[in-house]
Order: sequence, then C-alpha cells, then structure tokens
Amino acid sequence: MKLIRSIEALTRFAGWLGALLVLPLIGALIIEVLSRYVAGRPTLWAFEVSYMVMGAMFMLGMANALRIGQHVSVDIVSLQLSKRANAAIRAIGYVLFLPVLVWLVWELSKYALSAFETNERSGRSAWNPVVWPIFTVWFVGFALLALQVFAELLKSLCLLTGRHQSEESAE
Repeated sequence: MKLIRSIEALTRFAGWLGALLVLPLIGALIIEVLSRYVAGRPTLWAFEVSYMVMGAMFMLGMANALRIGQHVSVDIVSLQLSKRANAAIRAIGYVLFLPVLVWLVWELSKYALSAFETNERSGRSAWNPVVWPIFTVWFVGFALLALQVFAELLKSLCLLTGRHQSEESAE
C-alpha cells in the first residue's frame, strides 16, 4: 500500500537522522572531556547539548524501531499463535494505543509552541538555552510514532482481511 510505504519512508529517514546525531553527541562529549581534564575548564554547554541530542536520537528513532520490530515484546504467546491471531492482537493494541498517541502529540504541540512563544529556557546550566527546539523534536518524534502505529495497524488489518500490501500497490 502506497500510504504504508510513504509513512515507512518518513520513519526510516527520521531513524537515519537520529542515528546521525551520534556524531555531534560524540563531538560534544570529547570536547567536554578534553576541556575538563586537559585544560581544567569544563564547558558551560556540553551537559545540555548531550542530554538534548540523546533525547533527539531516542525520539527520532522510536518510530523506526517499531517499523523494524525492535520494541520490547513477549514472544512466549505470540510464537504459539498463527499470523492472523497475532495480527488481531496487534490491531487491538494499536487501536487502543493510537488515541493516546494522538492526544500526546496534540499536547506536545501546545507545549513546544508555548516554549517558543515565551522563549522558555532550560534553567539547568549557566548556558541556559531555549528549549523549544527539543520540545519540537519530542512533538515530531511522537507524531512519527503515531504515524507508524497507524501504518502497523493498516498492515495488521491487511493481514486479517487477506489483502497483501503487494496486491494493493497495483491499485
């Protein structure tokens, strides 16, 4: 199905972007270690950058983790069931989870917008950066997760109805 492929392409890109963020994280930590232990002068910004970048990596990667089946699951039961039974259980779980995610995305959008409008700052260090960028990444990450949950729901429904994604791609 074209919609599923589009969502998964977006999810894959976000996961790739999140993985790329390991480079500035490593750079910030190396600079902090050298500054602190070699020069004897710790940075004002490395702590804030490291937790924000790590959070962004996690947020951008969680939808991709769902896409490739890397979230925690209990296989004791699912290995004993048929593909259709597993699809039904997953579909029920996604139907229950999706409204919670939509609500969370809505609230995070308001939180990020408020932080932007008020120029909210972290208050965790002397650097004290604005926090709307990381709040925006939280919003984007959960929006991507909601989209991926929707795609997974569609895949489960396709399996339940006997329609395969390859058949629908011809439409």
